[in-house]
Amino acid sequence: MAIAYPDILELKTEGQRFSWTAKDTIIYALGVGLGADPLNDDERAFIYEKDLKPVPSQAGVVAWGANAGTTGINYLMVVDGERKIVFHKPLPTSGSVVASSRILGAWDKGAGKGAVVVTETDLKDETSGELMLTITGSTFARGDGGFGGPSEGQPEPHVVPTRAPDQSVDIPTAPNQAVIYRLSGDYNPLHIDPDVAKMAGFAKPILHGMCTFGITCRAVLSTYAEWDSSRFKSHQARFSAPVYPGETITVDLWRDGDVISFEARIKDRGVTVIKNGKTVLG
Repeated sequence: MAIAYPDILELKTEGQRFSWTAKDTIIYALGVGLGADPLNDDERAFIYEKDLKPVPSQAGVVAWGANAGTTGINYLMVVDGERKIVFHKPLPTSGSVVASSRILGAWDKGAGKGAVVVTETDLKDETSGELMLTITGSTFARGDGGFGGPSEGQPEPHVVPTRAPDQSVDIPTAPNQAVIYRLSGDYNPLHIDPDVAKMAGFAKPILHGMCTFGITCRAVLSTYAEWDSSRFKSHQARFSAPVYPGETITVDLWRDGDVISFEARIKDRGVTVIKNGKTVLG
């Protein structure tokens, strides 16, 4: 199956129900590396059910599997492109939501060059009906270029400042980071099976892009947000290169009022893995 354009733009689903518990919230925090030092008071608040707090980026996985329908892309060749989470209400440590998803656009980079598909999902509280979260995500389908869609018109990414970072944070990942993170819902074998990783063109299993996304959220949370999850109004980033579990991620941050710009890199390889990052705090 291949991408059918423009039919793909008509795809949408409504009424998908999802829920998560305090246990899921703790597992997510462990998945983005919090709790390595259980005596750290700030981090323990995210891994201990007493006065538990959520990592805001968990919002990106509480409705894991929500989708607008069958797009026709080859999922073996898929990697995350971009993700943006808008918090209409603070993320709770447990809850139930109803998801509605639609395709915002599909762009053709050309045969052999891949395609970009953008999906928007609204999550409403199942009990109150209030809009809680809006998640916009782009998928880079490396094997699906040449379907005849437009090549231009994608939303412009956030531009980070050109000055030196106001602050940089080094966050190590564990060799088994992807093994833990996958428990939050993304069971793509690309992140655990060496044979599948090689078939997809990688030397070994890579870290989930959304885990790296969560680590950038953790960097903002621990610095300018002062560990207050409720301050997050939005968090977005573009994925530019894979991380291998066990690598240390350096997150560079720029503060301009309540807007925090960020990028992330792997010093040892000289590679930028997250670009055009932006968090809005309240």
